[in-house]
Amino acid sequence: MEKTSFLCFSIIFFTVFFIFSSSFNSLSKSGFIGSSRCTEFSSISKTNQVHKPTTHDHKNSVPHHPLDPLTIQEINKVRAILSSYEPFDSSFPAIQFHSLSLDEPDKNQVLSWKKGDPFPPRKAFVIALLNGQSHRVTVDIDSSQVTEHNIHTGSGYPTLTFEDMSTALQVTLSDAEINQSVTNRGVALSDLACVTLSPGWYGSDEENGRVIKVQCFSSEGSPNFYMRPIEGLTVTVDIDRKKVVKISNTGRDIPVPKSTNTDYRYKEPSEKKKPLNPISIEQPKGPSFIVEDGHTVKWANWEFHIKADQRAGLVISRAMVEDSESGELRNMMYKGFSSELFVPYMDPDENWYFKTYMDAGEYGLGVTALPLVPLNDCPRYSYYMDGIFVAADGKPFVQSNMICLFERYAGDISWRHSELPLIGFQIREARPKVTLVARMAASVGNYDYIFDWEFQTDGLIRIKVGLSGMLMVKGTPHENMNQVPHHHQDEMTGTFVSENVIGVVHDHFITFHLDMDIDDDGSNNSFVKVNLVKEENLTGKSPRKSYLKTKRHVAKTEKDAQVKLKLYDPSEFHVINPSRRSRLGNPAGYKVVPGGTAASLLDHDDPPQQRSAFTNNQIWVTPYNRTEQWAGGLFAYQGRGDDTLAVWSERNRPIENTDIVLWYTLGFHHIPCQEDFPIMPTVSSSFDLKPVNFFESNPILGAAPTFEKDLPVCKLTDSWLLVIFVGNSSVVQTFLKGKGRVSYLLGTEPEKKDPKFEAWDKEDSMVMTWLWNSMTPDINDTCMFLSSVKYIWDSIWKTYLKVNDAAHVYDIRTKTVSTKQGNSSVIEYANALQSLWQELDNYRCIAMKCSDDAATLKKIMEHDRVYDFLTGLNVDFD
Repeated sequence: MEKTSFLCFSIIFFTVFFIFSSSFNSLSKSGFIGSSRCTEFSSISKTNQVHKPTTHDHKNSVPHHPLDPLTIQEINKVRAILSSYEPFDSSFPAIQFHSLSLDEPDKNQVLSWKKGDPFPPRKAFVIALLNGQSHRVTVDIDSSQVTEHNIHTGSGYPTLTFEDMSTALQVTLSDAEINQSVTNRGVALSDLACVTLSPGWYGSDEENGRVIKVQCFSSEGSPNFYMRPIEGLTVTVDIDRKKVVKISNTGRDIPVPKSTNTDYRYKEPSEKKKPLNPISIEQPKGPSFIVEDGHTVKWANWEFHIKADQRAGLVISRAMVEDSESGELRNMMYKGFSSELFVPYMDPDENWYFKTYMDAGEYGLGVTALPLVPLNDCPRYSYYMDGIFVAADGKPFVQSNMICLFERYAGDISWRHSELPLIGFQIREARPKVTLVARMAASVGNYDYIFDWEFQTDGLIRIKVGLSGMLMVKGTPHENMNQVPHHHQDEMTGTFVSENVIGVVHDHFITFHLDMDIDDDGSNNSFVKVNLVKEENLTGKSPRKSYLKTKRHVAKTEKDAQVKLKLYDPSEFHVINPSRRSRLGNPAGYKVVPGGTAASLLDHDDPPQQRSAFTNNQIWVTPYNRTEQWAGGLFAYQGRGDDTLAVWSERNRPIENTDIVLWYTLGFHHIPCQEDFPIMPTVSSSFDLKPVNFFESNPILGAAPTFEKDLPVCKLTDSWLLVIFVGNSSVVQTFLKGKGRVSYLLGTEPEKKDPKFEAWDKEDSMVMTWLWNSMTPDINDTCMFLSSVKYIWDSIWKTYLKVNDAAHVYDIRTKTVSTKQGNSSVIEYANALQSLWQELDNYRCIAMKCSDDAATLKKIMEHDRVYDFLTGLNVDFD
């Protein structure tokens, strides 16, 4: 019993530690724990603000748009309806919720809806697991009725829940054989960190229920346990039976890699490394975009709906761009999101072959999107959005600050031209490029995926995916290549990235669902391949022997639109509305413009490629079908690939002059290198959705240039003394030292009877004048009656740093102590604490003499917060 309690506590502790470790700001350059207020100085008036994420009142929120996600009240109502629904009432609360989200209205209902109109019926779509069966249920929220209910009979299971993963870890850590295997490898159970890995599908032998793989690591000496695998130890757990069904222990001769240089957290740089100066793009008038009713974004010539989704992460809907001639808002995309993310590792070893993940369908991109880090993930003036998701018990929880919106200016150019003076024109015209970015970052285990939807004023949308985080590495008995026998080097499945550590070669494929609606309701769209073909000039009428021409081919059926990109067979890929033409007769459209990408090289009959056959092509086009959203199938976990994009497209349905969906796969081949250790610099790739004959001419022709008068004047309007707020008081001291008067700031005032007092007093008065003149009146007035420079210095320090911050810290600490779980779910309660801790770190600056001491204190604070969290849990929490 004591051992079981310890294991339960360990699971809770490590889960909470993992969630909350992200809430701590990194150590600053000057060795502080806390906010950037300790380390940076902004001299622009009224913009030196402490950054606070956007806050939302979810308990009282109501939908304002037919596509708005379900509210907390609606989720609770759906749960109550199902608790009394006859097939489930006797099993409640044993039923497991794997998804509970808005069942979106029919497309024509959404397109015809205008603000102020009654909503189409609000419905919920539920995927629940009961007695090993997957149930699909549709609930009409308004009528409190279940309108559709069927049981899934195909292959696969719904997305994993946190409870599934927690169960697998508890079963693993409770097994005596596994514990013995771990200790035999020299790893203390207290240093054990285990992760849950989806098993894929590899035949009928693995079809006996829901199973999951568990592999473990050592966290001794480093939080980056991913770099310290216990190689060759893999546990297979039956989730529903809560039982270990297989243990593979083949790596007994492979040492656990050392923790040296694996910690990726911030440390004070050495004198040899000169850090970059802080940079921030200021917006003295605030951002140019607005968010109406929580989900409708209006910026420049764009309007769109944005929301968080538990599986897809970030969803953009009803994207409309303003016509540069008429000013009308025109449809270009009904819905876009990342549909699936396939990550196959290239190692046939018993402990590696199954690592072929579908991160969206098996884990969920939204539910793994932790709060974004202000000023680092997202710049100043970002607007933050939360997700409202559902735990396994059907109760809602808030995934806070998982999406941010911000304007980006990176010195890029929208358009330009300069004319050489030879012709007589003195022309130099250029326009800056400012864009709007919607961002989300999903941390799926070791990997972090950064999704950007970037809107440009010329009508283009750039969809970019960035990859960071840690490699999935393999332990080896060899420390480096020199120890590997030459005849075995060709058998290696990766690269040495550190001693005893191999980064295994792998791929990433992200497939996007892009429901393009070019004008009107999208019911008359077509897909056109515009091929570039070489023509040979045999007439002798020109010195040219060859040139390129375009040949347009309108795809009639789905197979006509399946595209494998080829460098030497170039094409453009347009979605057009043949009934909407420009004044010159060209059909309005958008084209998908591939960036750097990669294709899957696996055999088509390889089990992981059968499941991910949607990566066989880079482009697919299907007729619109509201049930076809997930490229890897609705039930991707242990699915066989019998309900995927590739299967749908084999039907070869007509796609000309109808409502169509474009699917694009962005790919990466990743051959690891030493620079990827211990954490990977972000690598990105993207593709564009670009207007083609959509506008009558350049839509940003009338964009105004930026002039000096448009920019804020940067001056020290508050005070030099405000430099204290950011730990740079040395600036003031250096100035006074250069004037030979730093002693007036830090030294001791001579007595009045001292012969030197009169001269000292005149000099002190002059320095006081300097300081007063640098202050705003509100600060100046508080110091006017102080008798010396030192008194002013000390007063400002105490008044503007110590007292104000202490008051804020006291207030936040009081809120933290009083925060309890109550009626909230565990995750909602955790997010509430996390937000308070994040705000606390913005105010509390703790100076340390060295980075090691700072790291130690940070670790203590992390553990204290875990205990605070456990203290606030409900007594009956299991």
